[in-house]
Amino acid sequence: MIGSCRRECFDHIIVLNEEHLRQKLGEYVDYYHQRTHLGLAKDSPVHRPIQHKESGDVIVFPVLGGLHHRYKRAAA
Repeated sequence: MIGSCRRECFDHIIVLNEEHLRQKLGEYVDYYHQRTHLGLAKDSPVHRPIQHKESGDVIVFPVLGGLHHRYKRAAA
């Protein structure tokens, strides 16, 4: 977790102060627990239902100011 946090977040942003660090760290931890992990058979620690929709627009949600993204398919 510490290596991932450093490589995927703090190597790419400039931390301004302790409050900013805590805010970005909290945002990254939320993102980290919602993404898939190979050690969990490509599931996430916060389980989410798998949707097998083939149609509908894909909505992009920026995370950490656009450093990472979450994707969700819109209802058709």
